[in-house]
Amino acid sequence: MTKVSCGRIDGRGASQLRPVSISPSYLNTVPGSALIEMGQTRVLCTVSLETRVPPWLAGSGKGWLTCEYGMLPGSSPQRIARESATGRPNSRFREIQRMIGRSLRAIVDLTALGERTLYVDCDVIQADGGTRTASITGSYVALAQATATLIRDGELSADPVVGPLAAVSVGIVEGEVLLDLSYQEDSRAQTDMNVVMTASGGIVELQATAEGATFSRQESDQMLDTAADGIRQLLEYQSGVLEGTH
Repeated sequence: MTKVSCGRIDGRGASQLRPVSISPSYLNTVPGSALIEMGQTRVLCTVSLETRVPPWLAGSGKGWLTCEYGMLPGSSPQRIARESATGRPNSRFREIQRMIGRSLRAIVDLTALGERTLYVDCDVIQADGGTRTASITGSYVALAQATATLIRDGELSADPVVGPLAAVSVGIVEGEVLLDLSYQEDSRAQTDMNVVMTASGGIVELQATAEGATFSRQESDQMLDTAADGIRQLLEYQSGVLEGTH
């Protein structure tokens, strides 16, 4: 079995999350927003509503949720060019935003939403690994806040969100299973896994890639167990934020 030890760059234990902070109601211009900080990674998540759906859903009685993801130019030591300046879509950003959208749709009753679209925007202010998983964890808080606001304002008659959701990264670095990888750890990982789970323990998405060497079924189970414990902690933190106890 792959060993699990506590020798990490920032002094964390192998199964310890980076310091987590989620600030809800970060903006007052949208129904829901949250700034999530996981270590040095910071992502601003916002949720907006439009009273229309894509053409292929018109007349179906069902709503839609979609996501856009991007990194601000100064979010990385090497400037990130804006898509509007290059004129070319960033395939990595598109893949990440599809993942975030799929994950959040797994906890939304699109029929209860009616013919409306929830737009989730995730803007990375500072990147130090785990931006896609932080985006999902922060977006759930923004989404829960948004639907509560829309119900209060009479825009929605019932909450379409059926339950909590969180995500975290895990990987094998120099033979050790490590939770919540920073960029330095991620760049050296032999295996990198992103896990999205619901509060009931259901797996929504699992992305695992072998970089330097293949990984075994036993190592896969070990990483998944480590991620599940980290997600449990994140779900508890989200709950405290939404209840006003954090």
